[in-house]
Amino acid sequence: MAVKIRLRRMGAKKAPFYRVVVADSRYPRDGRFIAEIGTYNPMTDPSEIKIDADKAKEWIKNGAQPTDTVKVLLTKAGIL
Repeated sequence: MAVKIRLRRMGAKKAPFYRVVVADSRYPRDGRFIAEIGTYNPMTDPSEIKIDADKAKEWIKNGAQPTDTVKVLLTKAGIL
């Protein structure tokens, strides 16, 4: 099972809001997920990033691979 840390799109049309989730890579973007570890709101100025650092580090330690976008968010949040 290839586990990824990725964004799940929420919110209305033209007003995206994302949840940072841990999911099996075979599931669709907004489909089933294992755990929710944070949120990302690009519509505010500056962008609002809330990620549980302990959960994120634990999942990465256990082998979960963050996507490119999530990797950038984790570095901005000071987790990576």
